[in-house]
Amino acid sequence: MTIAEQITKDLETALSATTAKLKTDFGQIRGNKPSPDMLQDLKVNLYDQSLSIRELGALSILPPRTIQITIWDPGAMGAVMKAIDDAHLGLSTNSDGNNIRATLSPLGDERRDEMTKFVKKMSEAARIQVRARREDAMKRLKDSKERGEVTEDDVFKGREKIQKVTDKANGDVEAMLKSKTEELGE
Repeated sequence: MTIAEQITKDLETALSATTAKLKTDFGQIRGNKPSPDMLQDLKVNLYDQSLSIRELGALSILPPRTIQITIWDPGAMGAVMKAIDDAHLGLSTNSDGNNIRATLSPLGDERRDEMTKFVKKMSEAARIQVRARREDAMKRLKDSKERGEVTEDDVFKGREKIQKVTDKANGDVEAMLKSKTEELGE
């Protein structure tokens, strides 16, 4: 593997981590549709341990706006409900047997606008990271050429590949932003 290919591969890895983090962050933002992502990583203090909800039960969606959590340990019901209420996610909880139903209230116009601005700000931060990573890769490529480790052709091909990888990452960020803003607008 040439140095230019290694630089491109490193860039791909870094950019996929950036887009994966943005996707995770977007999943935790409440829209008008419930998502298990909103709750599955929420921490619950139980038996002197910090456990996520996904470790304590199964999550499913009950249309139109309810997340159902089937708790495996009945002793954890109160702690899970308290963790959901304390998270202030706009969910109202009730329980029946081993199930907790967390119902999502509809977003108001003001809150929807606020959330839309927030996701745009998050996506812009991701784009800035993408640009910074691209600049680092270009600088590494240039430094390698100055040290005589790569040829002019390798530099040219490397720049093209770096730009393709960057364009793909920016496209992914844009697609996630579009999807999330549509979800918030519903």
